[in-house]
Order: sequence, then C-alpha cells, then structure tokens
Amino acid sequence: MPQETIQVLDVVLRESPSWNYVTVSRSFFSTQFGHRGDIGEGLECWRGYYQSLRPTQMGLSLNIDISATSFFKPVTVIQFVEEFLNIRDTSRPLSDRDRVKIKKALRGVRIETNHQENQIRRYKITGITPIPMSQLIFPVDENGTRMTEVQYFWDRYNYRLKYASWPCLQSGSDSRPVYLPMEVCKIVEGQRYSKKLNDKQVTNILRATCQRPQQREQSIHEMVLHNKYTEDRFAQEFGIKLKYHDSGREKTCAPSVGQWNMINKKMINGGTVDNWTCLSFSRMRPEEVHRFCGDLIQMCNATGMSFYPRPVVDVRSATPNNIENALRDVHRRTTELLVKEGRGSLQLLIVILPEVSGSYGKLKKVCETDLGIVSQCCLPRHASRPNKQYLENVALKINVKVGGRNTVLERAFIRNGIPFVSEVPTIIFGADVTHPPPGEDSASSIAAVVASMDWPEITKYRGLVSAQPHRQEIIEDLFSAGKDPVKGIVNGGMIRELLIAFRKKTGRRPERIIFYRDGVSEGQFSHVLLHEMDAIRKACASLEEGYLPPVTFVVIQKRHHTRLFPEVQGRRDMTDKSGNILPGTVVDRQICHPTEFDFYLCSHAGIQGTSRPTHYHVLYDENHFTADALQSLTNNLCYTYARCTRAVSVVPPAYYAHLAAFRARYYVEGESSDGGSTPGSSGQAVAREGPVEVRQLPKIKENVKDVMFYC
Repeated sequence: MPQETIQVLDVVLRESPSWNYVTVSRSFFSTQFGHRGDIGEGLECWRGYYQSLRPTQMGLSLNIDISATSFFKPVTVIQFVEEFLNIRDTSRPLSDRDRVKIKKALRGVRIETNHQENQIRRYKITGITPIPMSQLIFPVDENGTRMTEVQYFWDRYNYRLKYASWPCLQSGSDSRPVYLPMEVCKIVEGQRYSKKLNDKQVTNILRATCQRPQQREQSIHEMVLHNKYTEDRFAQEFGIKLKYHDSGREKTCAPSVGQWNMINKKMINGGTVDNWTCLSFSRMRPEEVHRFCGDLIQMCNATGMSFYPRPVVDVRSATPNNIENALRDVHRRTTELLVKEGRGSLQLLIVILPEVSGSYGKLKKVCETDLGIVSQCCLPRHASRPNKQYLENVALKINVKVGGRNTVLERAFIRNGIPFVSEVPTIIFGADVTHPPPGEDSASSIAAVVASMDWPEITKYRGLVSAQPHRQEIIEDLFSAGKDPVKGIVNGGMIRELLIAFRKKTGRRPERIIFYRDGVSEGQFSHVLLHEMDAIRKACASLEEGYLPPVTFVVIQKRHHTRLFPEVQGRRDMTDKSGNILPGTVVDRQICHPTEFDFYLCSHAGIQGTSRPTHYHVLYDENHFTADALQSLTNNLCYTYARCTRAVSVVPPAYYAHLAAFRARYYVEGESSDGGSTPGSSGQAVAREGPVEVRQLPKIKENVKDVMFYC
C-alpha cells in the first residue's frame, strides 16, 4: 500500500481526537485522562495517548500507547514566575539573568487578562520589557501625552498595580507593542511546554507516569475502550473498521537475566597505569581524598589492572573558580618531571568535582582538546563515601580509558565463533547526531562516529566528532574531498580516518562493514541511506582502487511506542524481576514491516517501569545476514558495553556514538554542564539568541582519541 494512502487513513483516524483533545505531534492529551501531576517550576504533567497507523505483517495496524508530557500550569503569570525562579520576596526587582530566563520561558505563550470586569482578552507574549514597570513610560494619545504603566492602569481601570519593580509582558510587534502587567495576566490552559526539562522535572514526570508492565498494558486496554474506535464517525464515513489485536506474543526468549557483577572476576585485559595524579576541586579534606584514591587503586588492581599506588606528583586541591589554571599547573608539573625521568606522559588524572555543578564540561574541554589529558571525574558525594559497587563502576571506566578491555564475547576466541564477524576482518561502526535542546534555535548539531579497533574481539571503539548545521540529520563529514594547491586532491572524513586507524591497529583492512545508525526517523530513511552509503563507498574507494567491502546498514530507533508484554503476567519463566519481558526477547513477525527487514529486540533487563524494545531496521545488506544471525550478533554485542555489568538496551557502538556526541556538546557549551561518575547525570545546554554559523569543534588530542575517552 502506498505511503500516501496510509497517511490519509491516519489523518482520518486522528480527526475526532483532534477536536476533543490537545494535539502534540502524534499524541493527544487531556485532563480527562487522569490526575495532573505538578512537576515543579510552574509546569504540570498531562496524560494522554499516542496513535499511529502502521503497515505490519497482519495488515494495517493502529499502534496505541499511553504517553505523558509537560504543560504550563493555568496560573497567574506572577505565580508562574515565583515558581519558575523559586522567588519568595516579590518586592525585589528581577535581575537581568532572571528576566532573560522568563523571557525565553514565556515567549509564544498565550495569556488572558482579568483586570476588566466581564471582559477577557487574549494575547500572545512576544517579549518582556527591559525596564521595571515603574519606569515604563509610553504615549497614551495622539497629542503625545506620556504616562507610566502604573498611572495608566489607575486612571483607566481604577486598578492599583502591586509589582511595580517587575517588568511588563509585551505583546504585539516592536513597532506597536502592547504592555501587560504580569499580575493581570493568567496563562491559558492546555499549552505544552516544549523546551528542555531539568533533571528534577524529568524525575517528577517519570515518578508520576512510571508504570509496571501489567499496569501499562491495562492502561492501554482501557484507553482503547475509552476511544470507541468502532463508533468514530469519520472512520465510518471512510469505511474503516477497527478491532483491537493483542500483538507482541510472537517472541523467542533467551534464558539470561541480562546482568552480572565483578565478584571473583577480573577484566579480560587490565590496563596499566604508572603515571597518574589526582586533583580535587571539592571541599573534601586531604586525608579523605587520599583515602578515596587508595580505595579506587585497590579496586582497580583487584579487578585485573596494574595500577601503581603512588601518584607522579602530590595530590592537590584547588578552588572551583580556578579550574583551568589548576589543570595547566598539574600538566606542567607532571610533564616536566616525566620528561626529566624519561617515563612517558601522564596517563590518568583523577578529578573530584566541586560540590556545585557546572564545571564538568569546561574541565573535559581543557583536558581533551587543549592539554591531552585522559581524566576520570568523580562527584564528591560519592568519593567521600565510596561503596564497593561505585568503585567497581569507576574501575571499569578507567580501564577502557587507559586502553584495557573489560569483557569480550567468549565465542570471539573460537575460530569462526561469531558468525559474519570472526570469518573475515570486520569493522563495526556506530553513528549518531545530537541536536540542541528544544527552544535553542541557533547552535550546531553534532555528529559522532565510532568504530571498533580490535578484531575479532570487537570491544575497543575509537570515537570522532564533527559539528554540522543546526538540526541537520545527515552526517556531513563522513567523507570529504578537497583541493590543495601543492598536494592536489586531499581526501578526508570520519569513515576514512577510522578505516585507516583500524588497519594500523590490526594490520588488516576491513573486509566487512556493519554500520549501526541511530537517530533517523522513518521519513528520512531513503535520504540518509543514499547520502551516507555513498560516503562509505567513497571513503573505501579513496584508500585503495577497487576496495569495496560489503556493507550492512542498520537504523536504530528507540523513540517509538511499541511495547511488548509477557503473555502471562507474573510468570517467572516469562519475566524478569521488574515484571518485564526477559532480556534477549526478539519479535520479527506480525508487528514488523510486511516486506522489509526489521525486528524489535529487548536486550536489557528492566529496572523500573515498562521496558522499551529497540527497533532495528536494516536498510541495506550486502553481507546477506539471516534474520537470526543479525539478531543474535546485535543481542550479543549488548553484553560488551564497557561502563556497566549488564546488557544494555541499545547496541554499544550506537551507545558510544551517543556518548561521544554529548561529550562534544560540552566542548562548545562547557560552562553549563554537570557530570562525573554517578548513577545518572546530565548536562544542561545554554540557550542563545540569534543565528550563528557552524562553529567547528576544537580538535581532540591524538593520545585522547586513542582510548575510549567518552566513557
């Protein structure tokens, strides 16, 4: 069936809910679907459902899932500002920084005024005045009579304004502005907040909506019954008949539980660290820092590394406002000593971050692009009271940052043990593009490509990054060809560089390429495939005439609404501890595409809520993989992720590309990031105004690129 026909039918089925609910992309939200949850800073969480018509092996199927998103609370603007900025004393004027924050948060929001009896007017906010309301003077008649906003409201509406030290909202154009005091304005209900949520808000929205598989399945059933699709008059008019089908029961399950630990185990190849030191920007006492370093080194040695117990130079502390100078000082002191003694260079810098967040990005930028230092950051709340699990996790990260390997698939050591990989030298790529957060309309997108550098183990990945135009999905710098007045045509690009690095590391050229590409929507499949396959081809041909290794191009999708549930809830042989389907569950029939090569794989054990399987869609396959072989390889690779002792939900090369792209984001937004070895940390992007050109990323030093620095 043509895609256009499916789109028409999809529009028909979306018509009724579009009239009754708030529409956000392919989802519908309403306060009818459950309790509104306050998520902080003037926002609330609304529940709803996702709906999409898709071609499957069962025919056209309607994909339904429950969803939730953030909305502005329908409160007065004064109340929103108090919550958004966490202000208690409203008599004080807003700082310039707070004013800019409010301007960005409220731009485009619809409000209604309440200062006129029996008359409500609606406006869209376009900005905020740069001066307080008490200083705002404007002409009120054709004679040029000027009046302050406060006086105008008293004379015209007999309304005494209380927040004269705060700015006014502005509506209309700059040439004909309408000034509205915040206290007479209320935010209109049903407006989605589309900008990036902070960590606390994300936690609150997850807490409000997180459901175990059994509850989620029940909620979806109830949503389908509530929607009464069989009674939809638009569907009836087009002759569409719908019935609910319980999909997801076709599956194969691996018996593994998808996790393990390091008890009585050692890394397969422990790295060697002879030259290291530590720098603390925290308030930890010197003896606490020394004790933490001792515990961490003991754990590294116990798990298979060779870690020299004494630092190259004394462990020092520095103030958080002196990060760059402190790093340069450490680099200078260690370099001078090691050169003098002929002992190589600094291999690892352990950094204890400040208690106040915001230093991680700047630190990583200086270390990796300026000084060539491989660093391991730790948060002081963990370093001051480290438990064994934490030390194990940090040791895993340190090992791959100094060139070691943590785990290798057992079958990698058997001749032809891993089908399609062990037979001939094979390179596995992962690629991703990270875009600026919502509301940030000028910063560059960042592409990252990683590639395996060891064969047949397939565990070490070299990462490269590149900036490209805002929100462009196709990776520009996979292959490039330029002209040099002396050298003539000069070839470059990330694929070419990684192929050369593979040959240097293994002594063999890759005879097979597997390319995992993350972050591509279905509408861009053909466009991305055409451009990026062409770049791969050109990169290979530029190295050697006639060099055309077969390529398998697989797109990875995590942002979908397909959920898989166990056939019988609660049965231990069908679920993990969280009640989710077992790791290793594959679905490649019924709900998959009728003609194309795709499958859903749940490779990870659930922790909280309902597991989301990853959708792998094979766009091009010159290696002629069988479905079982590619599914098995993909699932097995998920057990080789370096940063933890569990199978991950996305194949590691794609995961590493994602990490590398986010690391590069810190290079251009270093002032506003938080990080460190923690169970879960994220950076926040700085919002800017006005268009900017693509700013090239600072170059990562070669010794840093040689290891998995992004882990």
